[in-house]
Amino acid sequence: MPQSLSKVILHIIFNTKNREPWLDYDMQLRMHAYLATICRDLRTEFVRVGGVADHVQIVTNAAANTSQAQLIEQIKKISSKWIKTIDTRYRGFLWQRGYGAFSVSPSQLDAVLQYVETQQEHHRTRTFQEEFRDLLRRHGVNFDEAACPQCYTCPQC
Repeated sequence: MPQSLSKVILHIIFNTKNREPWLDYDMQLRMHAYLATICRDLRTEFVRVGGVADHVQIVTNAAANTSQAQLIEQIKKISSKWIKTIDTRYRGFLWQRGYGAFSVSPSQLDAVLQYVETQQEHHRTRTFQEEFRDLLRRHGVNFDEAACPQCYTCPQC
């Protein structure tokens, strides 16, 4: 084939270091818009961003010439540098080292987009840990609840 073709839709989740609530409502809006811009600059085909004060969720696709890990590393690196330039109070901002990435079937895309868009409502009744454990189970990802400190799932993280 003379070209590389790919259509892999990803649901990416990562949180702030120690799940600290760095992203108040106004900063969430700014961060979500900036994350979408980063994704577009990295040549993803589309993007939808949501989240709450301590984590973000992104639905996008990786460009054919970029690995999932490279994409997420760039998104986190660029956005972390950017927020630190906004105000001195964000100098200590960091994303947690790990992340979750799940494949999305085109037939389930609308449901996942709706889920990401309604994060504010969703987290009125469920914690991040409950949400993430559920996603891991639904996607058949084995995890060790005792693992720490970067596991996303244990009570200490």
